[in-house]
Amino acid sequence: MNRVFPEALAPLKSADKEMYDLIQLEKRRQIGGIELIASENFTSAPVMEALGSALTNKYSEGLPGARYYGGNEVIDRVETLCQRRALAAYRLDEKEWGVNVQPYSGSPANMAVYTALLNPHDRIMGLDLPSGGHLTHGYYNSNGKKISATSIFFESLPYKVDPKTGYIDYDKLEEKAMDFRPKMIVCGGSAYARDWDYARFREIADKCGAMLMMDMAHISGLVAAEEQAQPFEYCDIVTTTTHKSLRGPRSGMIFFRRGVNAKTGKDYNYESRINMAVFPALQGGPHNHQIGALAVALKYAQTPEFKTYIKQVKANARALGETLVSKGYNLVTGGTDNHLVLWDLRPLGLTGSKMEYLCDLLHITLNKNAVFGDASALSPGGVRIGAPAMTSRGLVESDFVQIAEFLSRAADLCLEVQKSHGKMLKDWKKGLDNNPKVAAMRDEVEAFASAFEMPAFTKESIDI
Repeated sequence: MNRVFPEALAPLKSADKEMYDLIQLEKRRQIGGIELIASENFTSAPVMEALGSALTNKYSEGLPGARYYGGNEVIDRVETLCQRRALAAYRLDEKEWGVNVQPYSGSPANMAVYTALLNPHDRIMGLDLPSGGHLTHGYYNSNGKKISATSIFFESLPYKVDPKTGYIDYDKLEEKAMDFRPKMIVCGGSAYARDWDYARFREIADKCGAMLMMDMAHISGLVAAEEQAQPFEYCDIVTTTTHKSLRGPRSGMIFFRRGVNAKTGKDYNYESRINMAVFPALQGGPHNHQIGALAVALKYAQTPEFKTYIKQVKANARALGETLVSKGYNLVTGGTDNHLVLWDLRPLGLTGSKMEYLCDLLHITLNKNAVFGDASALSPGGVRIGAPAMTSRGLVESDFVQIAEFLSRAADLCLEVQKSHGKMLKDWKKGLDNNPKVAAMRDEVEAFASAFEMPAFTKESIDI
């Protein structure tokens, strides 16, 4: 006898038509737009299938083999499979490295590391937000207000890029570190277009007696494909999100060293402290559907096809950047080594906020971003542009040249409206209302984007 509640068996379309329609609208937005946010990607159908699976039903506080609930014999296998694949994806020996795959995302992963290995008010150094860093690496605003939890609970001091070159100034970093004596130095960022000199970071960390952590959230896919320098030789801890260049679900991982530190002769003693920080200190039960979906993504990350994809991501970012430079625009560092470019709009007299707003109207999605020298992250002078998502839809270099053309025309239109309506944002926006150039260009963008397939659904599947 079937005694299941009828609504539990109904498809979403009939169970909740309002939500079903919103999902269809989001599908339409994605397939008809150019997605350039560097921290976003389009994941695969098998990852989505695992993410929407029965794994979401199970509570499993604790670790494999040591759960606080019964009935976890399958979930234990799911998590250990994910752990094995995580180590394999980055070519790590389980005797030398361990991994926790339970963090809900990158920010909780970073906070778990700090909670595990630092005491309140210990000192930490990370890349300054306007230099391309991330909030979780510590940030005070221009008035000295502590913005991130990292700065609230720990004493943070940023290191910065050279204002002339846009590259990290390692000499000044060393000078600051020797004065500040942090307990931890964090490398990695969310808007830095160049690779990282881990050997130099390690040298500085050893000199001032700090642990070294890499947050490779943005470039984790590039690291897996060996298309960026490898942090594991030099770092003590490596954290990452899993949904950016890795093309997995929205989740996080923490890699930690095991065994004996050859320099000190002492055990690293990270594993139990990090595991305890994730649970029970900061999180409840892990999201098993995320862990299962991550395992699927990590399997794909070990294939030749994934390496080909990452090579194309880099080629596309380079093609877009070179096209913008050829038009006389200014990119921070003049180009890119990875998946993104940072476009400095200040020489044009534009703000990142205006460029982002207009691009949204054109169905081009990118984000305003601080550039070194900006007084406020809320009124930034640049935009960040990434290649991973559209590369997942099959675009190649010539397509990204076309995207650069769209962006150049958008900048011209920003300036044209600014000249006719003024610089005040509310006045400037009025110049875009019912603007025929906006409508015409939006049609072009939609026609261009809609010509490419999506990894996990088709145009024909959109039911609205």
